[in-house]
Amino acid sequence: MNTNLLTTKPNIVDPTPTLMTLLGVRTPEAWLEQATTEHTILLIDHANCEKKAASTALNLLYRYIDRSELLHKLSQLAREELLHFEQVLHIMEQRHMTYTALTASRYAGKLHQAIRPEEPHRLVDTLIIGAFIEARSCERFYQLIPYVDTELGKFYQYLLKSEQRHFEDYLALAKSYTKEPIDSRIQFFRNLEAELILTPDPQFRFHSGTPQ
Repeated sequence: MNTNLLTTKPNIVDPTPTLMTLLGVRTPEAWLEQATTEHTILLIDHANCEKKAASTALNLLYRYIDRSELLHKLSQLAREELLHFEQVLHIMEQRHMTYTALTASRYAGKLHQAIRPEEPHRLVDTLIIGAFIEARSCERFYQLIPYVDTELGKFYQYLLKSEQRHFEDYLALAKSYTKEPIDSRIQFFRNLEAELILTPDPQFRFHSGTPQ
Protein backbone atom coordinates (compact mmCIF):
# COMPACT_ATOMS: atom_id res chain seq x y z
CA MET A 1 0.00 0.00 0.00
CA ASN A 2 1.21 3.51 -0.81
CA THR A 3 2.85 5.20 2.18
CA ASN A 4 0.74 8.30 1.53
CA LEU A 5 -2.43 6.35 2.30
CA LEU A 6 -4.10 6.42 5.68
CA THR A 7 -3.15 3.41 7.77
CA THR A 8 -5.95 3.81 10.33
CA LYS A 9 -9.41 5.35 10.24
CA PRO A 10 -9.53 8.90 11.63
CA ASN A 11 -11.44 9.55 14.86
CA ILE A 12 -14.93 9.29 13.43
CA VAL A 13 -18.09 7.57 14.55
CA ASP A 14 -18.33 4.13 12.95
CA PRO A 15 -21.65 4.11 11.05
CA THR A 16 -21.54 0.40 10.25
CA PRO A 17 -23.51 -0.86 13.30
CA THR A 18 -26.51 1.18 12.15
CA LEU A 19 -25.91 0.31 8.51
CA MET A 20 -25.67 -3.40 9.23
CA THR A 21 -29.20 -3.39 10.64
CA LEU A 22 -30.17 -3.04 6.98
CA LEU A 23 -27.24 -4.51 5.02
CA GLY A 24 -26.60 -8.21 5.19
CA VAL A 25 -22.87 -8.23 4.45
CA ARG A 26 -19.83 -5.98 4.58
CA THR A 27 -17.77 -4.99 1.56
CA PRO A 28 -15.30 -7.78 0.69
CA GLU A 29 -11.64 -7.08 1.36
CA ALA A 30 -10.87 -8.02 -2.26
CA TRP A 31 -13.02 -5.13 -3.50
CA LEU A 32 -11.25 -2.69 -1.18
CA GLU A 33 -7.86 -3.90 -2.35
CA GLN A 34 -8.83 -3.43 -5.99
CA ALA A 35 -10.04 0.10 -5.22
CA THR A 36 -6.41 1.05 -4.47
CA THR A 37 -5.50 0.42 -8.11
CA GLU A 38 -8.66 1.78 -9.75
CA HIS A 39 -8.65 5.41 -8.61
CA THR A 40 -9.98 6.86 -11.87
CA ILE A 41 -12.82 4.36 -12.27
CA LEU A 42 -13.68 4.76 -8.59
CA LEU A 43 -14.07 8.53 -8.91
CA ILE A 44 -15.85 8.47 -12.27
CA ASP A 45 -18.38 5.94 -11.02
CA HIS A 46 -18.75 7.82 -7.75
CA ALA A 47 -19.70 10.88 -9.77
CA ASN A 48 -22.15 8.77 -11.77
CA CYS A 49 -23.71 7.44 -8.57
CA GLU A 50 -24.25 10.93 -7.18
CA LYS A 51 -25.85 12.03 -10.46
CA LYS A 52 -28.08 8.95 -10.60
CA ALA A 53 -29.13 9.42 -6.98
CA ALA A 54 -30.24 12.96 -7.74
CA SER A 55 -32.07 11.75 -10.85
CA THR A 56 -33.89 9.03 -8.91
CA ALA A 57 -35.05 11.53 -6.30
CA LEU A 58 -36.25 13.97 -8.98
CA ASN A 59 -38.14 11.22 -10.81
CA LEU A 60 -39.97 10.37 -7.60
CA LEU A 61 -40.78 14.04 -7.06
CA TYR A 62 -42.46 14.16 -10.47
CA ARG A 63 -44.22 10.80 -10.12
CA TYR A 64 -45.66 11.22 -6.61
CA ILE A 65 -46.69 14.87 -6.36
CA ASP A 66 -49.35 14.08 -3.75
CA ARG A 67 -46.83 12.81 -1.17
CA SER A 68 -45.88 15.88 0.84
CA GLU A 69 -43.22 14.31 3.10
CA LEU A 70 -41.62 12.60 0.10
CA LEU A 71 -41.46 15.91 -1.78
CA HIS A 72 -39.69 17.69 1.06
CA LYS A 73 -37.21 14.96 1.93
CA LEU A 74 -36.27 14.02 -1.62
CA SER A 75 -36.00 17.64 -2.76
CA GLN A 76 -33.31 18.15 -0.12
CA LEU A 77 -31.71 14.82 -1.02
CA ALA A 78 -31.53 15.72 -4.72
CA ARG A 79 -29.81 19.03 -3.93
CA GLU A 80 -27.26 17.31 -1.72
CA GLU A 81 -26.53 14.62 -4.30
CA LEU A 82 -25.91 17.22 -7.00
CA LEU A 83 -23.60 19.11 -4.64
CA HIS A 84 -21.67 15.88 -4.05
CA PHE A 85 -21.54 15.32 -7.81
CA GLU A 86 -19.97 18.76 -8.25
CA GLN A 87 -17.48 18.04 -5.46
CA VAL A 88 -16.38 14.76 -7.05
CA LEU A 89 -15.91 16.56 -10.38
CA HIS A 90 -13.76 19.16 -8.63
CA ILE A 91 -11.56 16.45 -7.08
CA MET A 92 -11.17 14.81 -10.49
CA GLU A 93 -10.23 18.11 -12.12
CA GLN A 94 -7.61 18.73 -9.43
CA ARG A 95 -6.14 15.32 -10.24
CA HIS A 96 -6.27 15.90 -14.00
CA MET A 97 -8.76 13.07 -14.47
CA THR A 98 -11.20 13.23 -17.39
CA TYR A 99 -14.85 12.54 -16.68
CA THR A 100 -15.70 10.03 -19.40
CA ALA A 101 -18.56 7.66 -20.16
CA LEU A 102 -18.57 4.49 -18.07
CA THR A 103 -20.93 1.54 -18.35
CA ALA A 104 -23.21 1.02 -15.39
CA SER A 105 -22.64 -1.81 -12.94
CA ARG A 106 -25.13 -4.64 -12.56
CA TYR A 107 -25.98 -3.52 -9.01
CA ALA A 108 -28.84 -1.01 -9.28
CA GLY A 109 -30.29 -2.59 -12.41
CA LYS A 110 -30.63 -6.00 -10.75
CA LEU A 111 -32.25 -4.47 -7.69
CA HIS A 112 -34.74 -2.50 -9.77
CA GLN A 113 -35.70 -5.57 -11.79
CA ALA A 114 -37.32 -6.93 -8.62
CA ILE A 115 -39.69 -3.98 -8.13
CA ARG A 116 -43.36 -4.98 -8.04
CA PRO A 117 -45.35 -3.12 -10.73
CA GLU A 118 -48.55 -2.30 -8.83
CA GLU A 119 -48.93 0.59 -6.39
CA PRO A 120 -48.25 1.17 -3.56
CA HIS A 121 -45.81 -1.76 -3.83
CA ARG A 122 -43.92 -0.07 -6.65
CA LEU A 123 -43.24 3.00 -4.53
CA VAL A 124 -42.39 1.00 -1.41
CA ASP A 125 -39.93 -1.24 -3.28
CA THR A 126 -38.32 1.76 -4.97
CA LEU A 127 -37.81 3.47 -1.62
CA ILE A 128 -36.41 0.31 -0.01
CA ILE A 129 -33.92 -0.02 -2.87
CA GLY A 130 -32.98 3.64 -2.40
CA ALA A 131 -32.26 2.86 1.26
CA PHE A 132 -30.01 -0.06 0.34
CA ILE A 133 -28.08 1.93 -2.26
CA GLU A 134 -27.48 4.81 0.16
CA ALA A 135 -26.55 2.44 3.01
CA ARG A 136 -24.08 0.56 0.81
CA SER A 137 -22.56 3.85 -0.35
CA CYS A 138 -22.12 4.96 3.25
CA GLU A 139 -20.60 1.61 4.25
CA ARG A 140 -18.16 1.73 1.34
CA PHE A 141 -17.10 5.32 2.06
CA TYR A 142 -16.25 4.31 5.62
CA GLN A 143 -14.45 1.12 4.63
CA LEU A 144 -12.48 2.94 1.91
CA ILE A 145 -10.99 5.58 4.21
CA PRO A 146 -7.84 3.57 5.12
CA TYR A 147 -7.32 2.57 1.47
CA VAL A 148 -7.27 6.03 -0.14
CA ASP A 149 -5.10 9.11 0.21
CA THR A 150 -5.71 11.61 3.00
CA GLU A 151 -7.63 14.14 0.87
CA LEU A 152 -10.03 11.54 -0.47
CA GLY A 153 -10.37 9.96 2.97
CA LYS A 154 -11.46 13.30 4.44
CA PHE A 155 -13.98 13.72 1.63
CA TYR A 156 -15.46 10.28 2.28
CA GLN A 157 -15.60 11.11 5.99
CA TYR A 158 -17.52 14.29 5.14
CA LEU A 159 -20.05 12.26 3.10
CA LEU A 160 -20.86 9.75 5.86
CA LYS A 161 -23.42 11.83 7.74
CA SER A 162 -25.54 12.77 4.74
CA GLU A 163 -25.43 9.29 3.22
CA GLN A 164 -26.57 7.75 6.49
CA ARG A 165 -29.43 10.25 6.74
CA HIS A 166 -30.42 9.49 3.16
CA PHE A 167 -30.78 5.76 3.80
CA GLU A 168 -32.77 6.43 6.97
CA ASP A 169 -35.08 8.84 5.12
CA TYR A 170 -35.72 6.35 2.33
CA LEU A 171 -36.54 3.61 4.81
CA ALA A 172 -38.84 5.83 6.87
CA LEU A 173 -40.71 6.88 3.73
CA ALA A 174 -41.09 3.25 2.64
CA LYS A 175 -42.65 2.36 6.00
CA SER A 176 -45.00 5.35 5.88
CA TYR A 177 -46.58 4.58 2.50
CA THR A 178 -48.00 1.14 3.23
CA LYS A 179 -50.22 -0.28 5.95
CA GLU A 180 -48.45 -3.64 5.70
CA PRO A 181 -45.15 -4.48 7.46
CA ILE A 182 -42.22 -4.19 5.07
CA ASP A 183 -39.89 -6.57 6.91
CA SER A 184 -40.31 -9.33 4.33
CA ARG A 185 -39.50 -6.97 1.46
CA ILE A 186 -36.47 -5.62 3.31
CA GLN A 187 -35.26 -9.20 3.81
CA PHE A 188 -35.88 -9.98 0.15
CA PHE A 189 -33.76 -7.05 -0.99
CA ARG A 190 -31.17 -7.73 1.73
CA ASN A 191 -30.61 -11.18 0.29
CA LEU A 192 -30.50 -9.92 -3.29
CA GLU A 193 -28.14 -7.06 -2.42
CA ALA A 194 -25.83 -9.37 -0.48
CA GLU A 195 -25.66 -11.73 -3.45
CA LEU A 196 -24.68 -8.86 -5.75
CA ILE A 197 -21.95 -7.76 -3.32
CA LEU A 198 -20.45 -11.18 -2.62
CA THR A 199 -20.62 -12.96 -5.99
CA PRO A 200 -17.88 -12.57 -8.64
CA ASP A 201 -18.25 -9.46 -10.77
CA PRO A 202 -16.28 -8.88 -14.01
CA GLN A 203 -16.52 -5.09 -13.64
CA PHE A 204 -15.05 -2.81 -11.02
CA ARG A 205 -17.52 -0.11 -10.05
CA PHE A 206 -18.43 1.74 -6.88
CA HIS A 207 -21.19 -0.78 -6.13
CA SER A 208 -19.70 -3.82 -7.88
CA GLY A 209 -19.39 -7.26 -6.36
CA THR A 210 -16.33 -9.32 -5.49
CA PRO A 211 -13.64 -8.98 -8.17
CA GLN A 212 -13.23 -12.08 -10.31
